[in-house]
Amino acid sequence: MKPFLSLPLLGFLLSTSGLDAADSRTKSSLLNSDPDVVYSEEFTEKEIEFLVVKPATVFATKKGGRKLGVLKADSKVSFVGMTEKAYKVRGTATHGQVLGWVSPRFLGSKDKDFVENLKKVYERQKVIRELVANHEVAIGMSIEEVSASLGKPTKTKVRQTVKGRTGVWEFIEYEDQDHYQAVRDPVTGRVFRQYSHTTKEEIGKIVVEFENEVVAAIEESENNEGGKVRIVTPPLVFAW
Repeated sequence: MKPFLSLPLLGFLLSTSGLDAADSRTKSSLLNSDPDVVYSEEFTEKEIEFLVVKPATVFATKKGGRKLGVLKADSKVSFVGMTEKAYKVRGTATHGQVLGWVSPRFLGSKDKDFVENLKKVYERQKVIRELVANHEVAIGMSIEEVSASLGKPTKTKVRQTVKGRTGVWEFIEYEDQDHYQAVRDPVTGRVFRQYSHTTKEEIGKIVVEFENEVVAAIEESENNEGGKVRIVTPPLVFAW
């Protein structure tokens, strides 16, 4: 498979306010509830805010449908999720609070390229979802994404730096192997197999090397059919 090429690290404006309690409680139900929607919780813990540059109609679904209200110009909205063409936001409409879908052309940010930047985030998250669903890893994944895909490492060697964690994680797969020995019956003289003991035998291993929280190299044992290493865009760096 053709590797995904690395893209330059990008940034756009994020607010410093944290997610409210209601968002935290609903996070697990939001994620992957719609395979076409990427939610902000998947790639940042901070709330993203945009400015409404002109009155914007809020729709009930990502494809339009029922109108929920009109966002006021110069008001702020909180970004909840996105498809390739629309954003799900929370904000104040003419009649009160709404949660629905708007076109990004009605929104603004100090980052003039925020639409293109979010498209790249969207594309990356779709790839990460596929990797995690298949329990695979790729160069460019964050260590949190590796944990989501492979679980807890069997062995770790980690060094903490000012830029983050650097080190090696090993994921070893074991299989129980029963051992037997030949025993002769003292009465009949017949030889039979008798259980002796059980050992855990390594049947596969993935070694993940990471630098500053991002996977830099992957080594797989032959049993894991290693060599098919994928590359994804590293996590994007967000400006405050």
